[in-house]
Amino acid sequence: MQKLYLRESRTLTLPLKQDDENILHFSLQGALPEGHTLAVNIPFGTCSYLASDNGRPLLLMQEQFTGSEMSVLLPLLESFPYYCPYEVMFARFYNGNVSERVVERCRRHLQEAQEAGLWDQEMRPVRSALSRTRIKLRPFGIDVSSILATGYILMLAAIPAGVND
Repeated sequence: MQKLYLRESRTLTLPLKQDDENILHFSLQGALPEGHTLAVNIPFGTCSYLASDNGRPLLLMQEQFTGSEMSVLLPLLESFPYYCPYEVMFARFYNGNVSERVVERCRRHLQEAQEAGLWDQEMRPVRSALSRTRIKLRPFGIDVSSILATGYILMLAAIPAGVND
């Protein structure tokens, strides 16, 4: 009979790479209850509603967003509590992270589209992504409102169900 010699196993624990550019946290300028935050993981396309319970983090809800939905969600979150202008939304949808120069170019493009009667055609893909994003934000107690001839704004409808339980 052959003897088996078992080596002591060790668990290797590697820290997760913390990349401040990949996970963004939004308190919504104090509009969320104390200790609550939205964490947006850009590479995974997730928006998580987090809370702290006696120093212990809790995941209250989470939703997955497509790339196009994320491209309209981020400028809305970054603009809160103010509105996000159409040209910024358009620029982020088609270009990702943008400079003032790109936003200015998109502003001119949308003005020309309006003058040519093509505004709806140009904004249709953005509005479609925004519509899907709006549906996914409702469980978080967040809505997206349109401001005529200006842009879009996030509105907190109510604290999500189960948050204060």
